[in-house]
Amino acid sequence: MDTLIHSLRDITIRRISVSEMDNNVYLLTAKGSGAQLLIDAADDLPAIQSLLADATADTSGEPKLALIATTHQHWDHVRALPGLVEATGAKTAAGTEDAPELPVTVDVLLDHGDVGNFDGFDVTAVHLRGHTPGSVALVYQDPEGPAHIFSGDSLFPGGVGNTQKDPERFNQLLTDVTERIFGIYPDSAVVHPGHGKPTTLGAERPHLEEWRARGW
Repeated sequence: MDTLIHSLRDITIRRISVSEMDNNVYLLTAKGSGAQLLIDAADDLPAIQSLLADATADTSGEPKLALIATTHQHWDHVRALPGLVEATGAKTAAGTEDAPELPVTVDVLLDHGDVGNFDGFDVTAVHLRGHTPGSVALVYQDPEGPAHIFSGDSLFPGGVGNTQKDPERFNQLLTDVTERIFGIYPDSAVVHPGHGKPTTLGAERPHLEEWRARGW
């Protein structure tokens, strides 16, 4: 299993890719307390459980999955969610507008600017409308390095997420991404998308007008 690890000052970020759709699953673990946030329980419960087991090496504390956050409602991002909730008893979070579509009860509704406080780190929700009504990105600001943006399917290397050729949804998504991501965070910010490889805002920023002109 391909695992990517970022070891930052206060947390470790692990990523695995699961399913035939190359879905990314991310796990943030506080080095001191062991508090964990998992982003997108996409598929393959055994692989996610192995990810959690591997992360015991990332902390001097007792690992504890505090929250499972879902970036958006699409089925490929939630296939392992019911099983993971049953196995761990962890609370769940999702964007307010997408939460009713999830296959589990959502404990924490995320709106734009909401901050999740974990024992050892904070994460901020950024509402990005367009790919789905309640899509959210989750942002971790490293105290000694760049921000890490978990963008779900709203922002990828080379463009924004799929809006099914709906010009209104596309314009909404590109506007939100431009104002709420590119307008707030610097070029050094790392983007961790829902599928595929990471990028930086600096690599993508020069292409924003090109994306708007092409309409996808």
